[in-house]
Amino acid sequence: MNLKLLHPASWSDYELIDSGEGEKLERFGSYILIRPEPQAIWSKVLSEKEWSALAHARFDREQKDRYRFADEVKGGWKKLKSMPESWPISYSNGQFSITLRLALTGFGHVGVFPEQGVNWNFIYETIRGFDTDALRVLNLFAYTGAASIVACKAGAEVTHVDASRPGLNWANQNMQLNKLGDIRWVYEDAFKFVKREVKRGKKYNGIIMDPPPYGRGPEGEKWTLHEQLNELVRLCSELIEQKKFFFILNMYAAGLPALVGLNIAKTYFSGSDFEWGEFYLKSAHNRHLPMGTFFRMRG
Repeated sequence: MNLKLLHPASWSDYELIDSGEGEKLERFGSYILIRPEPQAIWSKVLSEKEWSALAHARFDREQKDRYRFADEVKGGWKKLKSMPESWPISYSNGQFSITLRLALTGFGHVGVFPEQGVNWNFIYETIRGFDTDALRVLNLFAYTGAASIVACKAGAEVTHVDASRPGLNWANQNMQLNKLGDIRWVYEDAFKFVKREVKRGKKYNGIIMDPPPYGRGPEGEKWTLHEQLNELVRLCSELIEQKKFFFILNMYAAGLPALVGLNIAKTYFSGSDFEWGEFYLKSAHNRHLPMGTFFRMRG
């Protein structure tokens, strides 16, 4: 199967307006933001004056090198127009709708990765297509929980694992915004949690992961993607059910090519119903922005 290029086509509350020179200009609901984007090494289509006139806020990073990759970019927001500290946006594709709380964070994040809309569609359609009770989904490095909420909406029992207490609190707020309940929150290092689940003989119908290049667990556990991803995927293959299952691996911050995820996943997961490639955000000015790689399969 050939590499695929996929973009989320169902967003009305998100728009990539322009990108270039290490930045991106995006609309989230009613508000337009300027944020760092190290992959945008081309020239902007709109002028700097037009960017500033459109934007409500701009995030300036502390690093002098605007093209440097970093999982958590430190810096600060400068408000150019009046806007709230947090606000809701919605995502709908005709089959389901979710509402997410966004906010201006000290690392330039806002609480959602828009390209993941493609995965949300896949998660919902897959779970609904299984047409069985008590499907169990494990979401690792689960951030603010959009994928967890979609899986829960589709009818799955969801375990949401993240090593950030603020991230878990944010995900819980998103769950409440969507009038859902019973997502299992786990504040723990993902690698440590998966090891323990394997020893317990636990099984899941779906596993989702979006690992950072590096990180620390609640007890100082060290995570390094280049050193541990292969073993983590192997362990996850022991947790997955043999029938009615799906697996999603996303990689963005490390800048690794899609073939890396494909090679690792195919080592431990067998089957022909899989796809791999790159996600991107579509721009009206044809400066489409790459947003990392994916591997996903179901059986």
